[in-house]
Amino acid sequence: MAADHDHQYVFDYPHHTALARADFVAAPANRAALAWIERWPDWPAAALALCGPKGAGKTHLAQIWRRRAAAAELPADALGNASLPSLLGESRAVLVDGADRAAEEPLLHLFNMLAERGGHLLIVAREPPGRWDMRLADLRSRLRAVPAVAVAAPDEELIATLLVKLFADRSLAVSREIVDFLSLRLERSFAAAQNAVSILDRAALAEHRPLTIPLARRVLGFGDAGAPSPDPSD
Repeated sequence: MAADHDHQYVFDYPHHTALARADFVAAPANRAALAWIERWPDWPAAALALCGPKGAGKTHLAQIWRRRAAAAELPADALGNASLPSLLGESRAVLVDGADRAAEEPLLHLFNMLAERGGHLLIVAREPPGRWDMRLADLRSRLRAVPAVAVAAPDEELIATLLVKLFADRSLAVSREIVDFLSLRLERSFAAAQNAVSILDRAALAEHRPLTIPLARRVLGFGDAGAPSPDPSD
């Protein structure tokens, strides 16, 4: 049977989100939080709260710290479903993302275990711990003693810088006009920028064409005035 040379195959090779320190784009919106992450283990307390809106880059910062501290990572919902000693093993550093959703007694127990081990805890949430609605008085007092550092939502300039880096990581040549077009229209989050670059990469490959504003407008669903793209994660 003759081969169909006109058919274009696009192989969906996985492109993992880069969460190393070298992949993090520092800016005024996140510089204070990055400084706290990088000063570990010289923290003034045994725990730190990393706070900020969805898409601000909290997960990336938390993963930088997890690697730096060789920390165990515990999803918030895992705290109430298994014994902490089995979850932690010998770890003396722990990351809990979405900590404001964790069950209170296991979270208090985690604080106490790490205190006994002389360890460190990084808790990640959208709001600082002082605003959480906690029933246990002991947990409230511990949370109020935790320093909190905020990450602000990225601004247009940071999104543009991030887009340039993401395109370069994929060896994609793009004009400044495309970067400006996207940075004005994308939801201002790290995840939205990553998602848009991934979609554009696949579209350009499938259609055998360079990245252009008409292509971006079409595949990302922007109308004449532009519209925010969906942000798939925090």
